[in-house]
Amino acid sequence: MNKLYLCLTCKPNFFLMHFSTLFTYCPACGSERFVPHNVKSSHCESCGFTYYVNASAAVASFIVNEYGELLVCRRGKEPVKGTLDLPGGFVDEQESAEEAIVREIGEELQAKVTELKYMFSLPNEYEYSGLTVPTLDMFFACTLEDTGKLVPSDDVADCFFVPLNELDPELFGLNSIRKAVKRFIKQN
Repeated sequence: MNKLYLCLTCKPNFFLMHFSTLFTYCPACGSERFVPHNVKSSHCESCGFTYYVNASAAVASFIVNEYGELLVCRRGKEPVKGTLDLPGGFVDEQESAEEAIVREIGEELQAKVTELKYMFSLPNEYEYSGLTVPTLDMFFACTLEDTGKLVPSDDVADCFFVPLNELDPELFGLNSIRKAVKRFIKQN
């Protein structure tokens, strides 16, 4: 039986922990000789297994309507519940970033993407259940079939358009989204 401990009820979760601090035993053989190897990995001195914590892929979208306003969402769940965000989310297994942004917009806005274009990426840290998860956030410019019938769904509490000259990046709760909005404002 593997003794991989990721149970956060066993550790205080009122502060965030790096992934590597939660691994007590080797996930391959169960040995207690599972030690830090470098800044992004741990190594088992018993069986030789090395576990790397790599960035998870995430996507977000810039959607501008016919009036030149940016679509923003209000986060309905933690982390940073209630702050502004862009539509998007994590890339699922066996899914491309392009497929993920189309799926996420469908889930969060009940909308259909008709066109998308990759813009840029930014590193980020996403706080979830007491963990700090490294992510690589990829940003897309998207066009929707209809921007007049958006339905906030999934983890989006609300969505609305904001004129570009009224955007305040400091109202966006996630670091990479805040940086991306600043970059978007400068480019437009």
